[in-house]
This record gives sequence, C-alpha cells and structure tokens, in this order.
Amino acid sequence: MTMSPALSTASAPRSAPAASSLVERAQAAGFGVRTLAKISDLEAKIDPAKLAQIRKSANEFESQFVSQMLGPMFEGIGTDETFGGGRGEEMFRPMLIEQFGKQITQRGGFGIANQVYGELLRAQEASHG
Repeated sequence: MTMSPALSTASAPRSAPAASSLVERAQAAGFGVRTLAKISDLEAKIDPAKLAQIRKSANEFESQFVSQMLGPMFEGIGTDETFGGGRGEEMFRPMLIEQFGKQITQRGGFGIANQVYGELLRAQEASHG
C-alpha cells in the first residue's frame, strides 16, 4: 500500500524556522508590546472624559456578560421558604445575579473588559481618523 502525495506532504517537516517561545510567536503575530503601545498611542489622542466613558462601557459589557453566564447557575435552585423565598425571591434574584456580575468585574473579572476597551479605542480611532 502506498501513501498518497497529500498524506506524505502533510507529515513532512516545514522548512520555516519556528519561533523559540510562545511570546516570540505572539509578538510576530502582532500581539504583546506592539499592541499595548498602540493602545497607549490611541489613548493619547482621545480626551480623558471620552476615555472614562469607553472604560465604563467596557466594564459594563463585561459585567453584563458575567451576569448572563451566572444566570443558569441559579435556575435549578429553588427558593427557601424558611427565610422568605416565594415570589419575592424569584423577582429579586435577577438583580442579585446582576450585582454578582458587577462585583466580579470590579474585582478583576475575566479580562473581557480590557479586550473590549482596546476594540472600542480602535473603533473610535477608525471613526474619527
């Protein structure tokens, strides 16, 4: 049985030199220090009030995202009749989950806000040149 040419070339080693570390590969792809410098350059071009608004929007986005992820965790939990429970607890549970999301974001979150912040800065730059 012979191997087809497509299979034999797929397993052949590539001649391009591989980067020695993950950091070097990321920097070669445009991530890392260059990206951070680019964000700081964008921040220098935008007034501080607008930057605060962009940061707030990014944090709110992450908070909402975290709240949406936490929601299903509470769906299977019944209300405890001993300490109230009932319809009142069902009504206020979404607000509690929203506050959990805000607290998680304020304490560092998942890092989504930083990514959204960078993208909002780039969008701001693209729209205003």
